[in-house]
Amino acid sequence: MIYRYFLQLSYKGTHYHGWQVQPNAVTVQETLTEALLTILREDLEVTGAGRTDTGVHASYFIAHFDSKQEDLHQDKKLLFKINGYLPKDIAINQIFKVKDDAHARFDAIERTYHYYIHQQKDPFINESSFYLSHNLDVELMNQACKLLYQFSDFTSFSKLHTDVKTNNCKIKNALWLQDVHKLTFTITADRFLRNMVRAIVGTLIELGKHKISLENFIQIIENKNRSEAGVSVPAHGLFLTNITYDHNIFVE
Repeated sequence: MIYRYFLQLSYKGTHYHGWQVQPNAVTVQETLTEALLTILREDLEVTGAGRTDTGVHASYFIAHFDSKQEDLHQDKKLLFKINGYLPKDIAINQIFKVKDDAHARFDAIERTYHYYIHQQKDPFINESSFYLSHNLDVELMNQACKLLYQFSDFTSFSKLHTDVKTNNCKIKNALWLQDVHKLTFTITADRFLRNMVRAIVGTLIELGKHKISLENFIQIIENKNRSEAGVSVPAHGLFLTNITYDHNIFVE
């Protein structure tokens, strides 16, 4: 028998070239796979819910793997063993047993990202928040966020020459919150394109600086031209913070 498991993990992406295995680069997927091979002592492959880019963090990420061993999710010592082998910037938080055909990527219903900005110099959050000293019109930026719900094709915010079949996404939530000198952007959608969140944030910052108008923002989306949108903000301010699945795929 083969059993499928979901891993819920978190990682700091600072020292990794993203999630997905690639030649001549250290990735989260490669590091996690090595840990599982060593601890479980069996050949296995780890599949992630998506691929985060170099330097992007995840406070909540899901990956799946298959094992010949039953009830790994009930082994209370297993988490301790895996985390003891993993470097300090990757942590396994939970192991779930799931149905044999459950898929970390394809069964995800929606994903949520946060982007963090600090507007006052702070040495303690430099690796997890983007320092931007400019004053921003947050109210105007939130007006633009509501406009995102009206669109489905986000080619303007996609990395060029990707291998996806469609650039359509359904954005379900987008909002800026301000707390003194810190800003948090939250966005939830059924799927995201490569570089999409960082490009949206970069464009909203242009709006917040009054370098473009709401009308310009709409035009940028409608023109489906990446070169018209704002620059991508730095990766270190971006966190994948949640992934939602149908509860029916989990096995008690």
